Amino acid sequence: MQSVQRASVSTWAYDAREANANTDYPEYPGPIPLDVLIEEIERRRDEFDRLSHVPRDMIAKMKRAGIFRASTPRRFGGDALPPPRFLEMLERLAIADGSVAWVAAFGSANTYLAALPVETQEQIYASGPDQVFAGGLYPPQKAAAAPGGYRVSGRWRFASGCKGADWIGVGIGAAPADAGGTGVGKPFTAVFPASEVEIVENWNVVGMQGTGSHDLRLQDKFVDARWTFFRGSEALIDEPLYRYPAVAYQAQVHAAVNVGLARAALDLLTEMSGVTQTTTGAPRLADRAYYRSGLAKGEANWRAARAFFFESAYAAWETIMAGDPVTPAQANLLRLSATHAAQVCADVVMQAYQMAGIAAIYRENRLQQLVRDSIVVTQHAFLGEGTYDASGALFVGIAPVVTPYP
Repeated sequence: MQSVQRASVSTWAYDAREANANTDYPEYPGPIPLDVLIEEIERRRDEFDRLSHVPRDMIAKMKRAGIFRASTPRRFGGDALPPPRFLEMLERLAIADGSVAWVAAFGSANTYLAALPVETQEQIYASGPDQVFAGGLYPPQKAAAAPGGYRVSGRWRFASGCKGADWIGVGIGAAPADAGGTGVGKPFTAVFPASEVEIVENWNVVGMQGTGSHDLRLQDKFVDARWTFFRGSEALIDEPLYRYPAVAYQAQVHAAVNVGLARAALDLLTEMSGVTQTTTGAPRLADRAYYRSGLAKGEANWRAARAFFFESAYAAWETIMAGDPVTPAQANLLRLSATHAAQVCADVVMQAYQMAGIAAIYRENRLQQLVRDSIVVTQHAFLGEGTYDASGALFVGIAPVVTPYP
């Protein structure tokens, strides 16, 4: 087997807090239970928002909880979890904090890396299965062909979780001719050790501030062709997870964040129902008919959207486990249910905010943060209105305008 040579391959250096991450929970010398991780996230979510990223010590703990091996191939020591199980994990994290859940969602991005040559993947996982991948694929930048690869320069946006990443991908526009057509409409991606990519700290947004979705920059950086791939192209790993539609999975992991945020909003609203007196001295929320009916409608909408979301995921996974490929119709439902869940759950959060009254405008009231985070999720390209158009096109048997889809 030919080895893949890579200059300056290294993972990020631990800072002082991260170096002590394995001693923070002496009662858990091995993996950290998810419940324990969530308790710390709840305590520190304001810190993440203030820092504009999830710090490395928390990333290290998320690794210990198995977040970033969820989509690592089993052949490299990973868990390769069924997608519905990972989506449930993300939902629970989002109830605690949207930004952490968004960064955790990239624990699924290793499904993209499965399209790299197997020899390259062996090098990625040489130090263990808990590898964090982040990417800034847009706008694609020109790359000059060079012997054995490409020379890459440019600047990319929206690299969520880049400050805690081990590996970073960027979108380049120098894809070779693809005779099989597998790369049509798919970003051609170059992968670098995170230490080789400059992070331009400019993330200043309304919501999801803690995701640290800064810009990336490279100047005349060489990438070996064996460290490039088409995002969403066929995996070279023969395990069930890598037969699951990769692009649809990315839509799902981001939608799962809003499913969790909506659950958190409904729980907070319910807790506020028994307040004996409001700011104006009006009756408590529980005594108001509009509150009771609104709370019930929110619960019904959340449960309906969540049921469609997970039903689609489980159906696709059962098809794979039966030895069959996911059909275009099933993949369409994965995309449709993800967009529906993201948008309906954002509406649920906003309705909870409105019913909570004036108390929700204060920064110490978490509802206003839930609103800001949830509306950012709906702006993701995989979860926008265009999905409905593309989905409807498949229902009536015509080609969708959105490509690649589903």
